[in-house]
Amino acid sequence: MFFRMIKGALFRQKSKMIMIAVTIALGSSLATAMLNIMLDVGDKVNQELKAYGANITVVPKENSVLDSLYDLDDGGESVAHLKEEDLGKIKTIFWGFNILDFTPFVNTVVTLGDGSTAKLTGTWFNHHLALNTGEELDAGIHSLRSWWEIKNGQWLDEQKESIPANGALIGSALAARLGVETGDTLEVNTAKGSQALQIAGVYDAGGDEDEQLFTLLPVAQMLADCQGLIDSIEVSALTTPDNELARKAATKGPGALSPADYETWYCTAYVSSICYQIQEAIPDSVASAVRQVAESEGTILDKTRLLMILITILSLFGSALGISNLVTASVMERSNEIGLLKAIGARDSRISGIVLTEIMLTAIVGGVAGYFMGYGFAQIIGHTVFASAIEMKPMVIPLVAVLIIIVTLAGSIPAIRMLLRLRPAEVLHGR
Repeated sequence: MFFRMIKGALFRQKSKMIMIAVTIALGSSLATAMLNIMLDVGDKVNQELKAYGANITVVPKENSVLDSLYDLDDGGESVAHLKEEDLGKIKTIFWGFNILDFTPFVNTVVTLGDGSTAKLTGTWFNHHLALNTGEELDAGIHSLRSWWEIKNGQWLDEQKESIPANGALIGSALAARLGVETGDTLEVNTAKGSQALQIAGVYDAGGDEDEQLFTLLPVAQMLADCQGLIDSIEVSALTTPDNELARKAATKGPGALSPADYETWYCTAYVSSICYQIQEAIPDSVASAVRQVAESEGTILDKTRLLMILITILSLFGSALGISNLVTASVMERSNEIGLLKAIGARDSRISGIVLTEIMLTAIVGGVAGYFMGYGFAQIIGHTVFASAIEMKPMVIPLVAVLIIIVTLAGSIPAIRMLLRLRPAEVLHGR
């Protein structure tokens, strides 16, 4: 009898039940899309932000101490060096797969033909690296300085045979001052040697780097007389936004953490834990976060997630209002039926159970349809905003199910209260 009554009510009020299912489907679809994007947006946002440079710098420990004591940060020739052969160790740390790119630098000051001086930096541009682990990767400044505009000429590329071994890129401001163009040869001198550089391109970085020269790493090492050595490393890594634990480790040091907190911190991709692991891998080095970049990543990610949460809450709130209106209208239309049930002895709990069962069955249909709609919305947003698919998280399914149940019950409360206040005598007499 119970199920026959539910079946009859569903078919008699088919249009309203369809509207309730559509309302729930819309709320469920937005909740599904936003929750999946929120859970997957961290790596997506970090990937986008990696286009704006490195977020970790690695320098020799001796240089770091001198910089701290004497506030030295002129980017000139280094007092101490790191070993070039240790570069591959960066990818062997616990969070090696989060290291997206890295490149070494050797800085020296050169004298130009007109007697002026300029900063010359040697680095990787598109260097192919084969690690002892069997992994191979391409690393270099090309991706770390993706915002640079090559006005004429081309990027240097170690993997192209057409690129000369003495090739160099010159900043637009320096090129204009010297009257140098792509294809010209520029003689540079240091106390350690001299080299004729062949200008492969003129770049515009929009900053102080426009007054510099960039060349292949071996050329700068020869001019600085530091073969096999490097001054610093820039690292681009996917990181998790800092929380209280990460800030405590960064300010007080890992030694201030309890064993349990240390394990959590070490096994989470905080920028401070990645820096710590890089220091463990590369002897006599100090790795530090580029705070402007690291903090911007965390701020943008937190705000993006907050936006997703607000959209989810608003969509579910709207669904609850829609359900409330539709269920209330349904109860009003069925007031005579409900009054008759009460008159023949049906209890309020029994009648409320019938109405809620009808609504919950409709919610299940709408929720399932909404989940698959949300999957489609998530993929559209992913490809439009991030140019990649959004990974659907299994945990979203029970989460959305719980939210839909809560929203459906919340939306049904006004209708149930009306149902409980109905008096059979008044309803059946048309009052």
